[in-house]
Amino acid sequence: MISESVRAIWCRELQRDEISIDDDFFALGGQSVIMVKIQGAFLTDLGVEVPMDQMFLNPTVKSISSYIESLRAMTA
Repeated sequence: MISESVRAIWCRELQRDEISIDDDFFALGGQSVIMVKIQGAFLTDLGVEVPMDQMFLNPTVKSISSYIESLRAMTA
């Protein structure tokens, strides 16, 4: 399930042990430098390029995971 991989990336880059799928990136202390790191991890770890505007529009693990799944469905 993609949300577990996304959650693991968020935990690593936000240096948190636990993040729920509904936690808001910005409420967790996320900022642009961390967002760029997460964007890079999505490409490296998941093989998907997520545009920065989608990172802002989808600030939870749940919403960005849905977006990534929709990207994968379009390219499959």
